[in-house]
Amino acid sequence: MILWEIFKMSVGALKVNRLRAFLTLLGVIIGVSSVITIISALEGLSQSIRDELNQLGPSTFIVNRIGMPMSEEEFFKALKRRPLKYEYADAILDGCKDCEKTAVESTTRGEIKYRNKKLRRARLEGITSSYIDIINTEIAQGRFHTIDEDHTRSRVALIGSTIQEELFSGIDPIGKAIKINNIKYRVIGIAKKQGATFDEDADKVVKIPHSAFVKDFVSRRFGMAIYVKAKSVELLPDAMDQARVVLRAYRHVPYNKDDDFGIITADAIMAIINDVTRYIRFGLIGVSSIALVVGGIIIMNIMMVSVTERTREIGIRKSVGARQKDVLLQFLYESLLLSLGGGIIGIAIGVILGDVLINLIKMDMTPSIFAIAVGLAISTGTGLFFGIYPAMKAARMQPVKALSYE
Repeated sequence: MILWEIFKMSVGALKVNRLRAFLTLLGVIIGVSSVITIISALEGLSQSIRDELNQLGPSTFIVNRIGMPMSEEEFFKALKRRPLKYEYADAILDGCKDCEKTAVESTTRGEIKYRNKKLRRARLEGITSSYIDIINTEIAQGRFHTIDEDHTRSRVALIGSTIQEELFSGIDPIGKAIKINNIKYRVIGIAKKQGATFDEDADKVVKIPHSAFVKDFVSRRFGMAIYVKAKSVELLPDAMDQARVVLRAYRHVPYNKDDDFGIITADAIMAIINDVTRYIRFGLIGVSSIALVVGGIIIMNIMMVSVTERTREIGIRKSVGARQKDVLLQFLYESLLLSLGGGIIGIAIGVILGDVLINLIKMDMTPSIFAIAVGLAISTGTGLFFGIYPAMKAARMQPVKALSYE
């Protein structure tokens, strides 16, 4: 009951100085909303990448020309390597006893047209039929191409949901003819919606048989990757070693030279991304926390002014029996109300900003329980830390001196 009375007194004191209370809230609101937005963005980004990498599965690795260079020098050195060949996929399957399946993927960009509608710079993937057995590709409608269609270089296509929405609004695309760089292909399926990562629309894609890709687009610049699925997660390291031996032999790499190709796993990609985003997270949150510190300093200054202005009130309260603890709690409640109120408003603004960013970059950035908890904890901590000194100063006042204050 006493605590409730102290709470009501604190609210009343803040109502008297509404403008001052609002300006105090502003710094906390900016800081908390910044923290919420940044944490939500980084969590959304990590989750999008994680979902995409989960398609590989824990027993799959990728062989490509570039690998995962960690510096600009390594990247330009990797660019000088010879391209991979389609035959390497069969060689790995033959020479790797712990490998279960292999698939080849080549990519480029192209223009997709249906009647008078067109979509520029769509991702075009040439993939072998075994790709669907290695990579978790969900089909929303229709089917994936078969091994026979791969062997006969059939011009069939599995399109992403963005292609469907942009070119076939209100129309069933299955069986319809599209033009990929003015070459006709027949739509046989629609891939399930995936979303976006790094502002890259994963649904703005067309998947066609690799043999047709080589026939129609080989003259264009493209990159090749070989997907290899080990027989089990436990055999993954052995499968990678065996594939490395096969590739070094086929590419005639001397024993005293490094690999002239890269081998990548989903875990390795995620580990690097986590390392990078960890420093980004700390840096961005540190910068946005400056606003919280400024807000905390404002809270402390405003509370110090409030203590000075209400010196006689404190003296009267103490003279009629208010304890030191009661005065301490009253002023501490006031600083907590300011910081916690700013935190709640900041979280609401962070949610709104998250929705705006979702529309801009098409990525899931809904604030998590963790982000909201961090926002509340930071705002509460700010109020306690910066409000304790003014509250203690008010609580330690002597009634006689306080009553005689002019």
